[in-house]
This record gives sequence, structure tokens and C-alpha cells, in this order.
Amino acid sequence: MSLSLSLDFQYTTTIEKLWSALTDSKQLAKWVLENDFKPVVGHQFQFRAQPNEYWDGIIEGEVLIVEPPSRLSYSWASGGEKHTVVWTLEELSDGKVNLHLDQTGFSNPYGVQGAKQGWSAWCGELEKLLSQ
Repeated sequence: MSLSLSLDFQYTTTIEKLWSALTDSKQLAKWVLENDFKPVVGHQFQFRAQPNEYWDGIIEGEVLIVEPPSRLSYSWASGGEKHTVVWTLEELSDGKVNLHLDQTGFSNPYGVQGAKQGWSAWCGELEKLLSQ
């Protein structure tokens, strides 16, 4: 059985600025992790964190969908699991943009809860980046 996570975040920014924060490797490093990401379908990349006794610190990914400035998807493989991450951007009124996350492929509810905490923290960092 595959479990999924769905989250929404609203930012006061432009859709173009948010898209850039999701697809530019240098900006991604400021709010997620060091990486060699490129917004090109088929590009294989890594997010890299400090390894610890439980994890090697590497998330393997492959870009699946690039539809600027509204949809981005990539695989997310770590710890023996492979997930799919889909970001959907939608302009709202009053200068706000909704960022919707779907992450699928979890094998247990602990992974879903961990991802929810992780993305919530990272998206808080994203908000700081967008306000600069």
C-alpha cells in the first residue's frame, strides 16, 4: 500500500520568483539542501545533507515534469524508498501564490509524518528566501 502527503503553502510573491526558488540550484540550496538540480526532464540529481549513523545524507532524484511556471515533478529516493514529488503553483489574489505539494510512494505513516515535518520546516525557510 502506498501512502501520500499533500500540503499547501501560500506566499506573498510572484509566481516567477517562486518558480525560480523551486528550480534554481543555488536558491534550492538556501531552503532545502545542497544539490545539482537542473529543471530538465530526465536530469538525474542529488540533494545532499550531512550524513549520520542512520542515513548517508543523499537523496537521489530524476526530473519528471517541467511546466514553467506552474508544475514541477521529480523522483525522491532515499532510505530504500522511492517517492514522487509534484509541486503545483497557482496565482491567487492579493499578490499571493499557492504552492501545492503532493508526495506519493510512502510505505508507512512514519515516513509521511517525517516528510510533513521536513517540508513544513523547509517551506518556512522558503518563505524567508522569498521575502529577501
